[in-house]
Amino acid sequence: MKTDYELQKDVMEEIKWDPSLRTVASEIGVSVKDGVVTLSGRVDQYSKKLAAEQAAQRVAGVRVVAEDIVVKLPGTLLRTDTEIAQAVSNALKWHASVNEDVIEVKVEDGWIYLDGTVEWEYQKRAAEIAIRDLIGVKGVLNRIHIKPSLDAHDIKSKIAATFHRSATIDSGNVKVDVNGSRVILKGKVRSWAERQEAEKAAWAAPGVVMVDNKIEVNPAILELA
Repeated sequence: MKTDYELQKDVMEEIKWDPSLRTVASEIGVSVKDGVVTLSGRVDQYSKKLAAEQAAQRVAGVRVVAEDIVVKLPGTLLRTDTEIAQAVSNALKWHASVNEDVIEVKVEDGWIYLDGTVEWEYQKRAAEIAIRDLIGVKGVLNRIHIKPSLDAHDIKSKIAATFHRSATIDSGNVKVDVNGSRVILKGKVRSWAERQEAEKAAWAAPGVVMVDNKIEVNPAILELA
């Protein structure tokens, strides 16, 4: 198992390796304690804040990522809330997976608030992805609700079958519980990426309105494999 020092070094290298972060890598601080990575510092775009978090999550041995990075926009990237709102409207309108008619948008001091109701989690996620790279955005709060048009039916077996088909999820280490339209995932996996893949697979089941991901990341599983 990696030491905290080794994890810190690997996370810093992964951040430097990401092309989108190379201009701000020196501004991002990385500290590690017991496998928990804390990111700090400042970046000039919201998308870079997300990229730094994702870079840390990609590193083998990372158990949890705590992200305290601040978005500080330079003058050249500042936009009025009206300009951002117009850009958001256009981005949602041109995204194939988003129905802009069911999404409400509010912009306040560079922060975008999304509300509304969609049928699938991927539609909620697509709305956020469509706007987070826009110039002037300081953050996105996605409050869109999921209300499936399909009834929940045999969710547990469908998710379990998806895990068995997956090349990245060890189905023997993940347990699925279902309470109505709510899915609870438990167990231990080898990496944060595997944890995210399990959650993504659960959301794909028809009728799911909530996924409670309680899966623990335990890098020691790699050593036992």
